[in-house]
Amino acid sequence: MQRWITSGVLSLSLLAPAFGAPAGPAQKSPATAPAAKPEPVDPRLKSPLDKLDLKDGDSIVFLGDSITHQCLYTQYIEDYFYTRYPAIHLHFHNSGVGGDRAADALARFDMDVAAYKPKYVTILLGMNDGGYKQWDAATFEAYQKGMLELLDKINSIGATAIVMGPTMYDRDALLLSPNHKAGFDSDAGKYYNAVLAYYGSYMRDAAHERGLAYVDMFAALNDLSEAQRQQDPNFTMVPGAVHPDPNGHTVMATAFIQTINAPHIVSNTIARFDAKAGWKITVGPGGKAADAEGDADHLSFTSQEPCIPWVLPPEAAVGYKISTAGHHYSNESLQVQGLAGGRYELKIDGKVVGKYPSAILAFRIELQNMEQTPQYQQALEVATLNKEKNDKATHPIRDLYGKLKGVRRDAKTTPESLAAYIEEMKPKVAELEKAEAEYDQKIYDAAQPKEHKFEITQVP
Repeated sequence: MQRWITSGVLSLSLLAPAFGAPAGPAQKSPATAPAAKPEPVDPRLKSPLDKLDLKDGDSIVFLGDSITHQCLYTQYIEDYFYTRYPAIHLHFHNSGVGGDRAADALARFDMDVAAYKPKYVTILLGMNDGGYKQWDAATFEAYQKGMLELLDKINSIGATAIVMGPTMYDRDALLLSPNHKAGFDSDAGKYYNAVLAYYGSYMRDAAHERGLAYVDMFAALNDLSEAQRQQDPNFTMVPGAVHPDPNGHTVMATAFIQTINAPHIVSNTIARFDAKAGWKITVGPGGKAADAEGDADHLSFTSQEPCIPWVLPPEAAVGYKISTAGHHYSNESLQVQGLAGGRYELKIDGKVVGKYPSAILAFRIELQNMEQTPQYQQALEVATLNKEKNDKATHPIRDLYGKLKGVRRDAKTTPESLAAYIEEMKPKVAELEKAEAEYDQKIYDAAQPKEHKFEITQVP
């Protein structure tokens, strides 16, 4: 077990500089040395993007349809970056509009994507592009043409696209609502999930042909839904078949984090006792410990971890649990080795957070899901502020863009009236973006790591 933890910390510490997080001390080990990448036998063979290179001030745009307009998976990804990389200030722009197809995204690209000078642009389209019917060539060709043009436009502005496959069409969810039950036997009910699988498979190949990352949202949602239905046939994360709920959006966020190989460890604190040397504390990767005191029956020390856990609002709790998001993507572990046999009480900042046998402490406990820890409460404050930002500022901006699409599609709209509408809309967007920026500052202030005091004392 110790070997696995050391290897995990090493490999993730190598990724940390790419995200602006402090790396741990350099260590040389043949087991962790990266293997040389073979040269492709054909120049058309490319390795897909596997991590992001983010620096202070970089922007990320989330381009999509109503599923992006929901401001949920985007919010949860933002929460991840806020809590995991507090040292760099990133700018996020939600560019989702309900009902959009690829052609609609192209129509607003300059104003709603390029204007934000993004370093990365995620694309989640396809749910509307298939037309909610059986597959047909003409419909697919329109999607194909629009998506490839979007990839070209993103590249032309110096940004890198991250392609997200269409989400699932949950046919079973139709049976859970009297208003949707009839749709179970419709063409959409019978075939649309398969149509989206086809669209996603095409875009995966198109992304990899260009050396871009592909996030398989379709597989993430379908696979977890099938697994959960083994216990509960009424389970769904996509009520109404189309729009994921907060739990589904959590699964989508974890799929994104997994695809870009973002570091999964918040911190790994290891305390070891030696009868002669006393306690030695390490906090990796990139944390620090001080003021270690105690003996084989007691330990106290102060610690400052490099970041705080990834915590989501309560409405996402089921998705966070079934995707084991805390363990896999926000691991905050504590090992205490060398304690005398017995049962011990753990306090953080004077508050009891649990009692454990010495053998369990020597193996490892995970703190990231413990609501009573100050680290969890701090991360929850970040998530709460970001939810407020999305509800009060980001979502209203997207609603304005939704109305703009209606104006564009109106047969009575002239180029002059469209331009006048956009000029009228701009100050409203600017005011809401100002509110977003104010929230961002509060969020980054709230996300800065703090020093905490750990106390481990033997109890009867």
